[in-house]
Amino acid sequence: MSLLQEWRAVAYEQEKTPREDQLFWANYFNIEKGIYEQLLAEPNTVVEGTVEELAAKYNTDLSIMVGFLDGINDSLKNPNPIEEMEAATKVNLGFDLEKLYFNMVGAKADWLYELPAWDNLLSEEKRKDLYRNSKLSGTVIKEKKVGRNDPCPCGSGKKYKKCCGANQ
Repeated sequence: MSLLQEWRAVAYEQEKTPREDQLFWANYFNIEKGIYEQLLAEPNTVVEGTVEELAAKYNTDLSIMVGFLDGINDSLKNPNPIEEMEAATKVNLGFDLEKLYFNMVGAKADWLYELPAWDNLLSEEKRKDLYRNSKLSGTVIKEKKVGRNDPCPCGSGKKYKKCCGANQ
């Protein structure tokens, strides 16, 4: 079983009481926040190493590090091979700032996209724009339906029911 499969089994599939589940995720989110605070403190430094080395560097266990790598992978300039990742797999955390912020908003991770470090990294206007775009990316906007007695959208001047709508 790969590290990612082990992480997902522990995080999502393992039978836990609601209280145990809540404690598990509270612990994970706290560790995740700490790692992001360190990463955002030096955003131009690309962190590299094996999964095991990064877990030691951020003072966490291998399983939590794999969960973190799974979460950040879509925000990296060069995604890591998380599906077949082992403890000795070399990974890097070279992230795209805007993509990272956008994905944090999309994940509804307010404890991450509201970190004070963002104030020095992206302007307030840019953050608002990324926030808005992230929220809109999940919104389905339906076009107004043409009514049978409305003018036909083809521009003929006829009613829709006597023109393009007659064939439907």
